[in-house]
Amino acid sequence: MTTNPPSNVDRREVDKFDRIARLWWDPKGKMGMLHVINPLRSQFTFDHVDVRGKRVVDVGCGGGILTETLAKAGADVIGLDQSELTLQVARRHAAQAGLSIDYRLQTVETLAQQEPGSYDVVTCLEMLEHVPDPAAIIQACAQLLKPGGHAIFSTINRNFKAWLFAIIGGEYILRILPRGTHDYAKLIRPDELRSWAGQAGLKHLRSASLMYHPLFKRFRVAAGKEDVNYMMSCVKEA
Repeated sequence: MTTNPPSNVDRREVDKFDRIARLWWDPKGKMGMLHVINPLRSQFTFDHVDVRGKRVVDVGCGGGILTETLAKAGADVIGLDQSELTLQVARRHAAQAGLSIDYRLQTVETLAQQEPGSYDVVTCLEMLEHVPDPAAIIQACAQLLKPGGHAIFSTINRNFKAWLFAIIGGEYILRILPRGTHDYAKLIRPDELRSWAGQAGLKHLRSASLMYHPLFKRFRVAAGKEDVNYMMSCVKEA
């Protein structure tokens, strides 16, 4: 018997990531740039919360690049994704690394219904722009958190600069991401993300952006800036 997928899952997006599942842990492949920026995104998380001994959910975990970093830092971490092929890759790599990570083919909305107020940290990086209703994802992330818990989001801005650099430059010219990774209409402005977070009971703490230098092929973190690829930390108010 076939069941319909949850309404907040875009099967076209899942199919897209199914096709590149085997590329997640190839640092020289199409997903290699995620390995480059992972230390920067991880440090942004660690600058706001010590995950050691904390219950953490990594929403849209993909192949587990960030998830493994959280586990190595001492977190009790769950990774959620909608691509079974990608989760198979993540489970296999974690097993080879000797890491105990609970990877689940489950939506964050379902987990939030089952275990509200049970987690210390939720990370949701480069995922919001791939779902039909990102506000619902943020609401579920907030629902999962204990009072005082932290949420870390990252996504891509919706403006001309993002279209030019992230999509045209990143996917078609520099080819640091597979073509078709992002749909401009689904990109999210910082004011939208802050508004959805506030409606969910999350207080915005800080923002930062990953700034790419094409000549040196390096990223740096620009604190307080909301540019093309930006991150936000939030805390659940008591």
